[in-house]
Amino acid sequence: MAFGLSWPYLIIGCIFASLARASDIADVYPPLWKESPGQFSDYKIENGKYIINFWHYPERLGTYKILLNKTAKYFAKFSPENEQNILWGLPVHHGWQYQTGRLADPTESTDCGHKSGDHLCISVDSWWANLNYYLSAMPFLAAVDSGIMGIPSDKVIFLPLPKDQMNFCYNVSSCHSSFPEAMKKWNEFYQHVKSHSSSFDDLLEYLWAAHVSSLEIARKNFHNRLKYYSKQEADFERSWALFVDYLAPPLFPTTLIRTYEFQKELPKRMLMNEDRAPFIHDFSGFQNTVLFALSVLHKVHKYTGKRHRDLFICKFYTLC
Repeated sequence: MAFGLSWPYLIIGCIFASLARASDIADVYPPLWKESPGQFSDYKIENGKYIINFWHYPERLGTYKILLNKTAKYFAKFSPENEQNILWGLPVHHGWQYQTGRLADPTESTDCGHKSGDHLCISVDSWWANLNYYLSAMPFLAAVDSGIMGIPSDKVIFLPLPKDQMNFCYNVSSCHSSFPEAMKKWNEFYQHVKSHSSSFDDLLEYLWAAHVSSLEIARKNFHNRLKYYSKQEADFERSWALFVDYLAPPLFPTTLIRTYEFQKELPKRMLMNEDRAPFIHDFSGFQNTVLFALSVLHKVHKYTGKRHRDLFICKFYTLC
């Protein structure tokens, strides 16, 4: 029985060990990165405030771009060209969501996000888009609030949606009132970013604490979105959300190259009911392995509970 419990952790640990040896590559940026806004003046201005449509892919991506630009000087001590900025994981993952069609309307009642329709639209019914909102709006607005962005905290507003408005926040003050604990974690992260004494591991620790805090809220608020997907895709979404909990304790470095290399092994399209890893014919062997391992990890966790997380960390560090 012990072997049965440990082998999925060994598989995933080995996956990350192999990724750690990946070489640098050139084209690693999210789709439309160059075309997205790169400064506040690229957004619409009304009454002296920057108005951002967070349900338009280039505009949401642009907030990440500004965030990376504004924090670059704090990460220069770790590497040139901002490659070791650990905030890269957020836009790179968002780019994968866009590229694989996961930001589109899963109900197919609108053409939002679909290639045949408004392909730059982000659907409010997308589970992936909603979780990403909490991992884009909160980090961005907390950075504004911390002073890193160089503008007053009341100068940015996100356009509200016609539905589910209570599940989102639209400016610094509403994020603080609606999600105080998560915003506190992001603010703590930025205070350490600004500190000259913070080490790389220190920053990873505070980043992952903020990331997990935001994700915990998002998973609870948007669990009902899973019903819009095929069983295989919904299972993958549950497995992925759980897997992030396992990435946090070993402080996986969410730098540009590391995140890009890992995401090459994630599903390259939405999963259908007939897909069965590790036998999906249009996926690579490694993509099948990753998907299968995530599925097994979720099943083991479901039937045994969280007490085996330490076992995974042990395997991650010692067996690959």
